[in-house]
Amino acid sequence: MRAGNVAKRLLVGRPLDSARLGETLLPKRLALPIFCSDPLSSVAYATEEILLILALGGLAVLHLAWWAAIGIVVLLLVVVASYRQTCYAYPGGGGAYIVSSENLGTTAALTAASALLIDYVMTVAVSVVSGVAAITSAAPALDGSATLLSVLFVVLLAWLNLRGVRESGRWFAVPTYAFIAVIYLMFAVAAVRMATGATIRAESADLPVNEVSTYSGIALVLLGLRAFASGCTALTGVEAISNGVPAFEKPKSRNAAMTLAIMGGFSVTMFFGITTLAMVYHVHVAEDPTQLGLPPGTPTSTALAQIGRATFGDWHVLFYALQAVTAGVLVLAANTAFNGFPMLASVLGRDRFVPHQLVHRGDRLVYSNGVILLALTAIALIVAFDANLTRLIQLYIIGVFVSFTLSQAGMVKHWRRELANRDATPKGSAARRNVLRRLAINAFGACLTAVVLVIVLITKFTHGAWIVVIAMPLLFVGMKGVRRHYDTVAAEVAVAPGAHPRPLAENHVLVLVASVNAPSLRALSYAKTLKPASLAAVTVAEDPDAAEALEAAWQEHGIDVPLTVLNSPYRSIVQPVLRHIRDAPERGVDAVFSVVIPEYVVGHWWEQPLHNQSALRLKARLLFMRNVVVIDVPYRLASARELAAAGAGGGRGGSGGPGPTATPGSTAGGPPRADGG
Repeated sequence: MRAGNVAKRLLVGRPLDSARLGETLLPKRLALPIFCSDPLSSVAYATEEILLILALGGLAVLHLAWWAAIGIVVLLLVVVASYRQTCYAYPGGGGAYIVSSENLGTTAALTAASALLIDYVMTVAVSVVSGVAAITSAAPALDGSATLLSVLFVVLLAWLNLRGVRESGRWFAVPTYAFIAVIYLMFAVAAVRMATGATIRAESADLPVNEVSTYSGIALVLLGLRAFASGCTALTGVEAISNGVPAFEKPKSRNAAMTLAIMGGFSVTMFFGITTLAMVYHVHVAEDPTQLGLPPGTPTSTALAQIGRATFGDWHVLFYALQAVTAGVLVLAANTAFNGFPMLASVLGRDRFVPHQLVHRGDRLVYSNGVILLALTAIALIVAFDANLTRLIQLYIIGVFVSFTLSQAGMVKHWRRELANRDATPKGSAARRNVLRRLAINAFGACLTAVVLVIVLITKFTHGAWIVVIAMPLLFVGMKGVRRHYDTVAAEVAVAPGAHPRPLAENHVLVLVASVNAPSLRALSYAKTLKPASLAAVTVAEDPDAAEALEAAWQEHGIDVPLTVLNSPYRSIVQPVLRHIRDAPERGVDAVFSVVIPEYVVGHWWEQPLHNQSALRLKARLLFMRNVVVIDVPYRLASARELAAAGAGGGRGGSGGPGPTATPGSTAGGPPRADGG
């Protein structure tokens, strides 16, 4: 077996038969950590984001965190209720893209898709960087390696997802459920300690929070809205379940909606509980440590780390357990995107808005190309922003609320169409009342998320969100361009009904040879089976002596195919062949030239660059000539035959089959040079 195949099987696992797709469907216990790790983990930093913004106004405005938290809780409940309707109405998945496509048109659908794709990339970057921040809070010595750690975690997540959805779910279940358990344990310990009269204060409670500027009136309102917008990161990933309904076990819609409700319950209680403890403990955080009276560059703990250290006190094991599970769930929260992005990309690929390669499932029945694309894009973003969470978070959630708003608006139109169907919803019936209730939920959700979208745009635009505002239209235009290309190609290659293959007038065959050897003779033998109108061998001569030697060998072996020697005083291989075909008197409207190239098949990767580079360039140019077909005739070298005998099979360039092919190969036989070079 090839070393590459062995490595792939060790890393990814054995291929799964398509018939086993049903085995990859998820029960609720695995779907929760796979699809909900992002919204569940967002509570670890959502409160901190609120406090970071309010810290700009000093201690006097920190009380606004209560109002921001209440607003976020209400918003989260409404969005969860709204997306539960989507799970039932669109069991085929696709989320905001499908809902918008069927109800609001292509423009709205691609807007939602571009927003979601960008948001998924941001989810990976922000989640992983947040997890690394939790690690560096517990181990400040690692602070300088944040970017490297973040990249390594993205690679790890991509690898786990390439192994399969169900298998990765088992890996993700432990840290997700452990995080939930430790957070509720922290709440219980805090409640017991405070009930027994203990006074609990955060390590930063006595630090000042120096205001950056004085906020009053409109400025104070805008600061509060900006804090609310930053805290809305708690809603990221909520739509992932509606995108992935097909991945659930039957009954799919019911299981998806139930999982969404469970996630909503956990997220609301954990977020509000963490915010409550942060306010009671007087947790102070600031982007700039000097704002807290600390020297510049002083590392500070996250808000959740401060809450955990204060709650658990001398129980250091529990504090480090909190940091460990927080880091784990934050890093694995990116898995929400690793499931949502490839699935959405496959739907877009099916509709021809992105490259079709994203439609296909890999060996483990996952959309491997989408997983790899997401990982590479997220790594580029992390490196570009130097794993800076504060800078990355400003780019976050714009896309979330664009997709929220369009999805809910599409659902409103969906339910209105249902109401118009009198047969399905007769007046006064329970079915009609049910539809009206669903319509009201989605209408309220659309209005609320639209308002929040405006707030987020206003408050985050100048702080980095303008990048997303530019990226979304660019991605939108790109997807339109891909669809236009596919449509153009489809129209170009379409044939009229009843069309039949038209016989070609003549097929003229040229066999490119370098010397009289086994590959050349095999290529000549194959060329004769084509029964061409004319057959000739062609070589390119840089040296007259080498050309004479080849002609002598040709005569000596009695080869009954005429040999044409093309002189090349400028030592070019490609141009003489192209010129010979272009100027051939046989060329006509219906005449075809088949260029046969003998091809070495090697068994080792390191052998490939040692052969046939000039012929590879020649084939690349021939493919653009009208009425020219390039045919490779493979000849296995000993290394390839040994590999085939070992059971791995041979292949062109180390991977193809033994028969001739009319497609360009990765290695080609001897270049058509008389000197055998």
